[in-house]
Amino acid sequence: MRTPIGGSSAFSPVGVRMPDRFRAATQSRCWTRLLAPAGALAAAVAAVTFITTVDPNEAGHYPTCPFLAVTGWQCPGCGTLRMIHALIHGHLGTAWSFNPLSFLILPILCIGWVRWTAALVGSRPVRRLARPTPIWALLGIVILFWIGRNLTSAW
Repeated sequence: MRTPIGGSSAFSPVGVRMPDRFRAATQSRCWTRLLAPAGALAAAVAAVTFITTVDPNEAGHYPTCPFLAVTGWQCPGCGTLRMIHALIHGHLGTAWSFNPLSFLILPILCIGWVRWTAALVGSRPVRRLARPTPIWALLGIVILFWIGRNLTSAW
């Protein structure tokens, strides 16, 4: 069997022998594909580090939610900074009380990030995480949570 130009016996993802120069180019593209998930991870780590060190429970450290400031009602995300702060410090019950919806969605976001990164590492196409029906269902849950948390605070 003849060795391709470049003398490499490496195989491409589709099982065809590739010369070293092409294999190196493919490997470098793998690292560039990982820039987006790495950037998302770096941003998340930086945000969580900041929230961990600067307590959102103390007034004046973070701006007030614009929706809360204008209407007096909480948006679906209100309490998420305090939830993350409590979660990082190991206070699960307190974290749940600040924003249960964000508490439940956080693991889903982490799983989505892992799936995204694994697809890029394996040179597989990045598939949608969900079909339209679950996305519309999630939107409905967010709206019901939004209404429910403001109805209970009004009573």
